[in-house]
Amino acid sequence: MSDYSGALEAVDRILNRESDADEVLRQTVEVLHDRFEHYSWVGIYFVEGDDLVLGPWKGPSATGHVRIPIGEGVCGAAAASGVTEIVDDVNADPRYLACFPSTRSEIVVPVLYEGTVVAEIDVDSDAPAAFGEADRAFLERVATAISAACLVGWDTGGMDWDAPENWA
Repeated sequence: MSDYSGALEAVDRILNRESDADEVLRQTVEVLHDRFEHYSWVGIYFVEGDDLVLGPWKGPSATGHVRIPIGEGVCGAAAASGVTEIVDDVNADPRYLACFPSTRSEIVVPVLYEGTVVAEIDVDSDAPAAFGEADRAFLERVATAISAACLVGWDTGGMDWDAPENWA
């Protein structure tokens, strides 16, 4: 659990140090990706109307899924329900929208602000069944911590994350 505690402390430091919402989210994605070997790809999607729109991300390559209708795929299901989704085997889940051939499991954690889903944290792993209750609890705490920053990104549209110069 110390890895999770250390990462939560790092996110707290980011929140206390940074005033720019886009920078808070970018650095949070980096912490999540860099501190956990089983987190192969990490991204934050913002709710924009009836869609999820990819914001900051870090991983070996970009995903083709930069816009996902709410209710579609695992990400869309989590946004629609407001409940964390853990998929132990993406190949066995018909909702999974394939991003990378190496991905074996996924966790999607909605980010709520005053009861409304404003964003979500999406984490892929190249290992099967990589995410357990410790990951769920940890990422749900991160989601709560960054909810205000996600609201700002959601309200303003934030940075143009589709621009190549903003890719991790």
